[in-house]
Parts: sequence; C-alpha cells; structure tokens
Amino acid sequence: MKGITREWSEVSKTVFWSVVCAMFFVAVSISADAQQSKLVKIGELVFRDREGLGAGREAFRQQLLDLGYIEGKNVAYETRSAKGELNRYQALAEELVSTKVDVLVASSINEALALKNATKTIPIVFVMPNDPVMHGLIESVARPGGNITGFTFVAPVLAGKRLELLKEAFPKISRIAVLWNPQDLSTVEQWKDSQLPARGLGLQLHSIEISSPKGYESAFKESIQRGIDGIVVTGGALNTAHSKLISDLIRRYRLPAIFDRREFVAIGGMMSYGPDRSESYRRAAVFVDKILKGAKPADLPVEQPTKFEMVINLKTAKEIGVTIPPIVLARADKVIR
Repeated sequence: MKGITREWSEVSKTVFWSVVCAMFFVAVSISADAQQSKLVKIGELVFRDREGLGAGREAFRQQLLDLGYIEGKNVAYETRSAKGELNRYQALAEELVSTKVDVLVASSINEALALKNATKTIPIVFVMPNDPVMHGLIESVARPGGNITGFTFVAPVLAGKRLELLKEAFPKISRIAVLWNPQDLSTVEQWKDSQLPARGLGLQLHSIEISSPKGYESAFKESIQRGIDGIVVTGGALNTAHSKLISDLIRRYRLPAIFDRREFVAIGGMMSYGPDRSESYRRAAVFVDKILKGAKPADLPVEQPTKFEMVINLKTAKEIGVTIPPIVLARADKVIR
C-alpha cells in the first residue's frame, strides 16, 4: 500500500510540475503577444504633403513592416508637414513631441535640429546628408550621446565627386551653376563643399539661390545669360519637392546637369551620383526597431553608406543634344535608354 501511495505521489508531482510549466509557457506567450501588439507611435516631420510616401519613407515603412510593425495593429505614424515652409519646423516639432510619440524620425538637418530643440528625452533617428557632429546633433559618430543617432551621407565627399563626374562626362564645360537654397542648411553645406573641388578641376562656380518654387524659371534663364554650361542640383527639401519641374527645365534649356539621387533621373534628369537612399531609410528603420526594443540612441553608432550609385538617362542626354562618353557609361550602375 505504501508503495502504491508513493507511486501516486510521484505521479502527482509530475502532473503538478507539468501544469506549472504549461502555465508558465502560456504566460510567457501571452506576455510576448501583448508586447508585440502594444501600439507604438512614430513621429515624422516632413517638408510637404505629397501623393504617396516617396521612395525613402516607403522603404522605411516597408522595412518596419518586415520587422513585424503593422500599421493600425502595433504601430501608428504621427506625421506633421511643413507644407513647403522651412520656418514651420520648430512649431511642428513641438507639436509632435506633445503627442507622446515613442520615437521621432528626421530626413534633413533642419528637421533634426528642430526635433532636438523640442526634446531631450524622446529618441530621434535621422537620415541626412550633413555632418551631425559639426551641427551639434551628436558628440561623435561612434558614440552619439544624448537621444539622437541615425544615418549620414557624408556630403562633402559627394559634392566634389559630382563635379568630377560632370567634368569627365563633358570635358569642355567650365562654368557650373549650383542650385541651392540659402534657407536649407543641407544645401548651404553642399554649396560650400563644392568650392575647393571646383578649383581643383578648373571650374568656375556660380551660385544660383532658390528659396521659392517661383524662382526656378528665372534661375535657368539667368544661367543661360551667364553662359553656364552645366548645373549641379543640390538635394534639399525644396529641390526634391520640385524635382519634376527642375528636370523639365533642364531639358527645355538643354543644360547638362547632375543630381544627388536617382529619383531625379528617373523622371527626366540626366545624371545622378549618390547613395541608395532607400537602403539608408531601411537602415533607419532598423535603428527605430532597436530603440523600441530597449537600445539607447547614445550607444548606437551613426552609420554611413558603403556603396554609391551613378545613374544616367540617355534619353535626356539625346534630348538636350549631348553625348556621354562610353567610358562614363561603362561606370554607370544603371542606364535609362
């Protein structure tokens, strides 16, 4: 009898611990599901309203979706648009902060600075072509410190490379206009970074300042009057927002031009050189994911692109009456024919 009792006791213990383990795993599963389904809020500050998200933001949201963030289920986006007015950024940044978002995203130096001024606690992830240390956003690339980190495009190197490619494609050009916005820090930096490389290449640079969409037509007329034989179109929010207009004017005035991103070339621009911005935004999404899972921006080193692409539109080159040398075409990552 004692043996039977002892056997039942052992069975009871086994059943008991089996039940405890089962309950533990159920609890863990429920906790994980609850954590996964918790709604997080991502704040976005953008230059203007537009149809669709644009290539960068589309890539950003797709990467977050791939990481398990489903809009309406466990993630919500709070977006504020400056509607084409840079001076609205600060008020909009403070409005975003007041909505208690979990992380903020900036795609330009102006946006990043506005967000930095608005909060010292909410994490900020940037994607931009400026030096974040020089502008006081972070302490260093390796150890950002504070609540900010992200992805930078190392613009100083790229400004000189674009001039070099334009000169290589069209050796006879000597007078280059740089289209930039004095109100946009990202393009101010690109204009300054072009000075030294231009002298090294024997090019005369001419400043064409644009701070309103109304100025593009007159800027191109001015370029023709000055005898300009090539144009560098800086990135910046304004130029990007009016990329189709600029591409149309390039063809109308038959001016060889180089841009900072492939999107310009896809809609009729002639040549571009720069990093794959979609990849940059995907990396920004990875930053956001790490932060939402507990990582601190201060400990996440700022990343830089390792691959750059040159895209050429031969249809546009033919339309404006220029020939791109075979040696330059051979180096292009993509040629639109």
